[in-house]
Amino acid sequence: MPENEVVAEPVNDAIVDVDSPEAVESQDEIGEISSSGALAAAEAATVGITFAELGLSEQMLHALTDAGYKHPTPIQAQAVPLALKGRDLMGLAMTGTGKTAAFTIPIIERLIGGPRRTRALILTPTRELCVQVEESFTKYGRHSGLQVISVYGGVGYDPQVKALRGGVDVVVATPGRLIDHLEKQNVAFDEIEVLVLDEADRMLDMGFAPQINKIVAQLDKYRQTLLFSATMPPEVEALARKYLRKPVVVQVGRRSAAANTVTHYVYPCPKEKKTVLLAKLIKEHNMDTVLVFTRTKHGADRVVKHLEKEGIESDAMHADKTQGQRTKALADFKKGKTKVLVATDIAQRGLDISHITHVVNYDVPQQAEDYIHRIGRTGRAAKTGDAFTLMSADEIGMVRTIERMMGKPIPRVSVQGFDFGT
Repeated sequence: MPENEVVAEPVNDAIVDVDSPEAVESQDEIGEISSSGALAAAEAATVGITFAELGLSEQMLHALTDAGYKHPTPIQAQAVPLALKGRDLMGLAMTGTGKTAAFTIPIIERLIGGPRRTRALILTPTRELCVQVEESFTKYGRHSGLQVISVYGGVGYDPQVKALRGGVDVVVATPGRLIDHLEKQNVAFDEIEVLVLDEADRMLDMGFAPQINKIVAQLDKYRQTLLFSATMPPEVEALARKYLRKPVVVQVGRRSAAANTVTHYVYPCPKEKKTVLLAKLIKEHNMDTVLVFTRTKHGADRVVKHLEKEGIESDAMHADKTQGQRTKALADFKKGKTKVLVATDIAQRGLDISHITHVVNYDVPQQAEDYIHRIGRTGRAAKTGDAFTLMSADEIGMVRTIERMMGKPIPRVSVQGFDFGT
């Protein structure tokens, strides 16, 4: 850390102690909660387990070996065997814990060798997550012969129509574009055996409840339903009660927990100096792969413009960008052509980039739980990362709310010339 930065712990009385939400291991009714000790024991029991011990087929084990995977994450070790038995499942885990593989692996196992028809449907909140799930199916199903298509807006309609009418095994879709195809009878879900509601909390936050209800109404009620979510607010619990039959609930880590592989810092800074401080931090900390979150699309573009003037390769990703622009920005970021990706909360879920070293909250998120999802883009898959939050004077209250939710204070870092008093 540069010499002109001073780390100070927040005043203790700014943090209100909160009881850690009790963790769920497994249950037949959603309302029954186990003790945190049982959760810890369940997670500990998964350590050292190999994929070969989960009862997977040779095709799947070959695909996992090809991908370089031998040991499942805790959520995978607990969820995969239950899903293979056909149980409805509610998986709760923070971002970066391997939830996508926890449902793609058992679905592929179920579909291998079956008839060629659409038998699995996965609903996701964003285009980026849609693509990520499709890539997961392609990676783990490489020896299965199964066909998968992702369906989302912002791209050509006709290729999707052709693929859907031609017949695929798995459809991964955002609710809005899928409704369009259903209304035009481009796809039929008479044979759906498995439904996945991925990032259910985010889908509800984005107002997709009516579309979800409309889609699910067309599915066989005796299907298997898997719901995965980073948090379980009342709305998600209600959704689970409505669509899941006696679900087993698997939780890894306490609800709203931040990844323990991430180090957090808050930088007090006047709003008008944030762009200058951001460029200074990127240079002085030799940040390699940085994901910056802004509250608005205009703010993201403004930050990119300033960083480019400072000689820092950067790009913006938000809803005003075309799908082609968003795809290119993400691809360049993954390849290292762009050091900084500045995004609105469209990117807080669905970005699976293992090497992000820093997440910077240029604007403090409006909802405390959004902080967890944002910083979950770094410190993934047991790797470490840093989360920096630039806090203006009017954002102090929101930072304290985040600290209460996390159950611990976040160190303040004072940079000479940028703190409130300078």
